[in-house]
Amino acid sequence: MFNQHRGVRFGPALTLASSYDQLAATAKVVHFLPLLAERFARQRLQAVARLDDHHNDGKAVVLFLCTHNAGRSQMALGFFEALAGDTAIAWSGGSTPADSINPIAIGAMQERGVDISREFPKPWTDETVRAADVVIIMGCGDACPVFPGKRYENWNVDDPHAMSIDTVRRIRDDIERRVRTLIAELD
Repeated sequence: MFNQHRGVRFGPALTLASSYDQLAATAKVVHFLPLLAERFARQRLQAVARLDDHHNDGKAVVLFLCTHNAGRSQMALGFFEALAGDTAIAWSGGSTPADSINPIAIGAMQERGVDISREFPKPWTDETVRAADVVIIMGCGDACPVFPGKRYENWNVDDPHAMSIDTVRRIRDDIERRVRTLIAELD
C-alpha cells in the first residue's frame, strides 16, 4: 500500500529503503543499521499517518531538534518519554546527525535513571516536523526547518559535546526543568 503526501510516495518498503539510505550516509558502524533503519522508518510512517488523519489518538507530538541529535535533543527526548509516559509522543532529530550518542550524556542521564543508550542520531524529516504539534529547537540555527502554523520554542541550551561531566550535568538539569515545564503546558 502506497500513500502520496506532498508529492512524495510513502509505503513501508519505500520508507524503509529511504530511511536506510539516510542513516547509511553517515554511519560509521553498520552492524545494526537495518534495525535502526526499521525504527526510523516506523517513526516516519507514524508521522505520515498523523498528517493524513489515519492516526489521531489525541496525543500531542513534540519534536526535539539539534544539530547532531547526539546530546541535547536526546536528553530532552529521554526526559520527555520518562516524565510524560504514554500521555504524549516525542521524537528527535538533527540537521547533521552524528554517528553516535554522546557517552557523557548517556552517563549523566543514567544518573537520573533515564536510559538513552538505545537511541541513535537520526536526521529530521519533513514529515516528522509537519506531524509535530510542538517543535523544540536546541541550537541548530538556520538549519532547523520552519513550517508555518507550527508551535516553535527555541531552547538556548549549551551543546554537551566535548564538555566535562559537571558541565553536562548542568545542561541535563536545565533540559529536565524545561521538559517538565513543557509537559505541564501540554496538560
